[in-house]
Amino acid sequence: MSGVNSTFEEIARALEPAKTVLVASHLRPDGDALGSTIAFALWLKSLGKEVTAWNEDGMLEKFRYLPEADIVKQPEGTGRKFDAFVALDTSVKNRLGTVLSAIEEPAIFVNMDHHVSNGRFGALNYIAAASPATGEIVFEFLKDRGATITPEIAANLYVAISTDTGSFQYPNTTARTFRVAAELIEAGVDVGALSQAMYDSQPRRRLELLRHALNEVKFCCDGKVASFTLTEADVARLGVLPEDNEGIIDHLRSVDSVVAAVFFEDLGGGKVRVSSRSKDRRVDVCKVCAVFGGGGHALAAGARIAGSISEVEERFLKVLCDEVRGID
Repeated sequence: MSGVNSTFEEIARALEPAKTVLVASHLRPDGDALGSTIAFALWLKSLGKEVTAWNEDGMLEKFRYLPEADIVKQPEGTGRKFDAFVALDTSVKNRLGTVLSAIEEPAIFVNMDHHVSNGRFGALNYIAAASPATGEIVFEFLKDRGATITPEIAANLYVAISTDTGSFQYPNTTARTFRVAAELIEAGVDVGALSQAMYDSQPRRRLELLRHALNEVKFCCDGKVASFTLTEADVARLGVLPEDNEGIIDHLRSVDSVVAAVFFEDLGGGKVRVSSRSKDRRVDVCKVCAVFGGGGHALAAGARIAGSISEVEERFLKVLCDEVRGID
């Protein structure tokens, strides 16, 4: 497929005749995936279209504070037909999960994302790797179309951008990002209330998971790599949900000597989910994850790897440590 982006005009023109539209994002969704999905779905609904918003995991408990959160459902049925399909914040097509098996291939397939590893799997693609969040791309798209940014759309896009920039801390946060945030606030975002929902309303079980991670953390590669594992037995004992894992890895990365942090989660069935973070652009964790069929961003990437958790841990850390030693 061409590496040239479709224009916003071309995407809008392709969607114009569609009466039924599916909007979806990657499995194990984060705030960017869900916020972008809801915002785009609300815009489409304002145009009078019949809109379905799906995610393999449905709407996560931790994001139910999002306005119109109930619009996001789990896939239903098989062979469902839609005139158009908009995939958001999804770098690899198969990360749409069971959404794909529930539908027939639509004539119009739009892929909008900000992951450098995106495979451009749509018929129309808009990939902006320099953008800190897909939510920012959706904002730019809606502004380009002259759409009204309602308070509900604004709140969802603000959460998308805030969560994917680490609350505006990550290196890909630009002056434009702050200007977008300001426009969203002007459109009706209550920053205090939304920030409390995002960052100060965690279930106790997440604290128990953090305690486990801090007790079990391992350091290797001369203290430059920190990692922890979560087995199926740990999940059962702690009573945690998959959504509780998000952000735990950042506590490991915050150690001054640590260049990269890794979280290994046993998914069962001989599969391990790997989440990795770097705070040095010379250590590209997307490159490391790509060795194992994964992808993402240079400073934040992941993969699903076959094997036992101990085997995957050993293999992944070997490749990562080789990368880290390369910057000495």
